[in-house]
Amino acid sequence: MATVELRFSAQPEHVRTARLVAAAVARRAGVDEAVLDEVRLAVGEACSRAVGLHRSHGITAPVRVVLTEEEKTFSIEVGDDVPVSGGSEGAAGEHGSGSAPAAEHDDADADGRDAMGLAVISGLVDDVEVTSDEHGGVIRMSWPTNPATIAS
Repeated sequence: MATVELRFSAQPEHVRTARLVAAAVARRAGVDEAVLDEVRLAVGEACSRAVGLHRSHGITAPVRVVLTEEEKTFSIEVGDDVPVSGGSEGAAGEHGSGSAPAAEHDDADADGRDAMGLAVISGLVDDVEVTSDEHGGVIRMSWPTNPATIAS
């Protein structure tokens, strides 16, 4: 199992770099070439969402992206450090739960962007899980790989 971890300051200009790294690692892991655009878009949405949450909550910690190549699966986890209100593990709150967007943001516009971002991710990725707890939220996405197509 190979893992690449990327951390970047919560600035919108770093999202493009995360997208490029994710696409390169996905290609290397053997994700089908036809799916790479979906990987790029999903990672872009997840990272933009994490950046937005960090900025709106005044959090200076970096956004985390973990790319993991397993035997038949390539997964990406995008994590933020925005805790759920109330602190109950897996609770729907700032981050939502499962693939259904749910939020209790301070303003309706941010809530709409968050829900839209989660809907886009859910539309792009068949295997997506959104979890959150008192330490922050994680969007985990995965795609099947084809070991025969792994680039050298």
